[in-house]
Amino acid sequence: MDSHFHSWCIKPALSLCVAIFFALQLASGQQSPVNSESVIRLNQVGFYPDAPKTAIVLKDGGGTFSIQTPSNKTVFTGTLAKSVKPNFAGNSTWIVDFGAFHTPGKYVVSIPGIGSSYPFDIKRSVHKAVAAATLKAYYFMRASVPLNEKYAGKWARAAGHPDTAVLIHASAATDKRPEGMKISSRRGWYDAGDYNKYIVNSGISTSTLLSLYEDFPAYMKTVKLNIPESGNGVPDILNEVLWNLRWMLTMQDPNDGGVYHKLTNAAFDKFEMPDKATAPRYVVQKGTAATLDFAAVMAQASRIFRKFPKELPGLSDSCLKSAKGAWEWAVKNPDIAYNQDEMNKKFSPKITTGAYGDRNFNDEFIWAASELFVTTKQAQYLKAVKLIPDTNMPLPAWGQVRLLGYYTLIKNSASFGTNAPNELPELKKRLISFADDLVSGADETAYQTVMDKSTRNFHWGSNSDAANQGVALIQAYKLSNNPKYLVYALNNLDYILGRNGTGYSYVTGYGSKTPMHPHHRPSASDGIVDPVPGLLAGGPNPGMQDGVKVPSKVPDEAYIDDERAYAANEVAINWNAPMAYLANALEALQDKLKSAKKNQ
Repeated sequence: MDSHFHSWCIKPALSLCVAIFFALQLASGQQSPVNSESVIRLNQVGFYPDAPKTAIVLKDGGGTFSIQTPSNKTVFTGTLAKSVKPNFAGNSTWIVDFGAFHTPGKYVVSIPGIGSSYPFDIKRSVHKAVAAATLKAYYFMRASVPLNEKYAGKWARAAGHPDTAVLIHASAATDKRPEGMKISSRRGWYDAGDYNKYIVNSGISTSTLLSLYEDFPAYMKTVKLNIPESGNGVPDILNEVLWNLRWMLTMQDPNDGGVYHKLTNAAFDKFEMPDKATAPRYVVQKGTAATLDFAAVMAQASRIFRKFPKELPGLSDSCLKSAKGAWEWAVKNPDIAYNQDEMNKKFSPKITTGAYGDRNFNDEFIWAASELFVTTKQAQYLKAVKLIPDTNMPLPAWGQVRLLGYYTLIKNSASFGTNAPNELPELKKRLISFADDLVSGADETAYQTVMDKSTRNFHWGSNSDAANQGVALIQAYKLSNNPKYLVYALNNLDYILGRNGTGYSYVTGYGSKTPMHPHHRPSASDGIVDPVPGLLAGGPNPGMQDGVKVPSKVPDEAYIDDERAYAANEVAINWNAPMAYLANALEALQDKLKSAKKNQ
């Protein structure tokens, strides 16, 4: 992930679908939606027929609303309700509730004196395309391989970063792997807007996608991504995961089990296509966080790929062996932090790419121990950690992975038998309590979402919080079967897709007003107007760590669609992963929303 200022190329663009709809509205005599200042905020992709449906209006339109077809036929009317609390700018909003309207079709929300919303669909599987696109985005992030037109369409490109001759950095040197030795470390996903590959961030990203398959295997087997491996007998989501998993395996030192923190240039590449970026690449210092994240992912992968012995012979065993080796290294080296500034005082070349530094490894030990226990059923792993060290239930992020371990223990608890940890009932209780805390008061917010409960949610990568809140709520639903949690998870998906303080649908290519200038090198350098589709922009962040001024410092409005703005508009694999989980899980569970009530 980028953290330095660069020179940029800016591509002026307007989504073709917005332009067409704008023209049609004018031709029909309707009031057109005001693009960046639109006062009607809603999920621009659409709604399930029998699920809740909500839009938000930023000013009073006289108290009523209607749902209209493209031919201006009114099919549903209702009354606006004023929000209980104002938005973060201090202004009231008005709520459009049309959950009682179920008829499939294409519609707009119309407000007297204001105009119409962006168009949206009401239909079954309404999020199927965007859900698949957030997974297909990983194909576009592949390193070491050309993206052929058959699979990549107009975003086809040459291979970049073969990584067949990666240098051992001085910080990672050992007797058996001295400084300057070359190793092959092919494949993997580019981390974010940059071209480097980081184990810590790969860990949570890969695990979240593995969990999506593990939690919804029947549905995920139906998701076709049109990638080179499609049709090989392995579900496409797992085929894509394998591209990164096989790279991760190359990052373990076979001599001791430790895992290199990252594979990187000394400095960020400039904005150019991957095949033009040819600076030397290094693997740097082994660390406790990277090694434990690796152990957790490999243990999880082992039990999932165990079900594909014919298609992937030996892979499950290799993953488990690697996981155990990493765990043993971490137990011997429990406190080796990756401190890039200190490293650069001792070794050269200096490394100035994303640090992903972490100084507390309790959560990584909990996660790795949980995954190894579930896969092996050996109690020794959980006995080595304090499973519940405090009263917190911190939302997952690359530097805080404890809940990933809890999710794994809870959802696999039926298989434990007499080996079940004593803490399991408490973990289940805490997950439900955590979910209840998330949803409490969400109905009073200006946008009717969990995300809008607190200004603290708006920081670097805020959209990943919206997605991870949704994932937590789905985990609570899986434990409790209470559909109220699905409703609030769906509300957060609505938030990401347009029902928010900026009016953007934050996933490239999906919605009428989407990011056109993400901080993403291929999208900025390929000469194509549209960015690579399916990428989740970082989202509102008043911190402006990149020095790019956002139009508003109001927390949920602090976003700008600008390639320079890596603090608000970068993309990253660890942000796309919970988005992919949320959207695909709701597709799998859409029928469970049919009779759900918010206050159930």
